[in-house]
Amino acid sequence: MTSHSPLTLFLVGVVAFLVMGGLLYVAHQHPSLATPLMVAIAGGALVVACLGLAG
Repeated sequence: MTSHSPLTLFLVGVVAFLVMGGLLYVAHQHPSLATPLMVAIAGGALVVACLGLAG
């Protein structure tokens, strides 16, 4: 496992927060997109988790 600098972890957290906030805003403004967005988020999280375990 590699160590990352605190700045890198902070920036990753900020980007993740902004992306999730944007997705929640879109889901709130357009309720019909809520289900497809949640499925996409779950699929993306699964892919990222698998890549994290494999790497």
